[in-house]
Amino acid sequence: MDAQEKYEYWLESAQYDLDTADAMFASGRWFYVVFTCQQAIEKLVKGLYTLFVDDNVPRTHNISKLAQKFDSKLAEPIPEENYVYFDKLLAFYINGRYTSFKQSVSDRIGKHEAKSVLDKTKEVFAWLLTLKP
Repeated sequence: MDAQEKYEYWLESAQYDLDTADAMFASGRWFYVVFTCQQAIEKLVKGLYTLFVDDNVPRTHNISKLAQKFDSKLAEPIPEENYVYFDKLLAFYINGRYTSFKQSVSDRIGKHEAKSVLDKTKEVFAWLLTLKP
């Protein structure tokens, strides 16, 4: 697979996760809304990484770290507010991976928070799509 094909793979997987976040919201599974939002953004950033840096994407879930690797190659730098959002999403991933934290996070995420994360994810996702060269 070349870099473009790898990007398409990551994009397809990211879109699937974003669609899953919508389905989880419709079913009232708030924790899984934020978890799949994180996955969608991570995968799309990994797709962009394949185009701007290398098609051998590092095994990390740190979206900010990945984005920083290609930020300087963009026409305009990634806004700081997006880096803040990437870090917020990372916290949902880390907490979701550990069972002891999962219940705690689930208890703190309600419909309002899930909707806020989903809406912001859709906004950032659409913006990330514009970065493809």
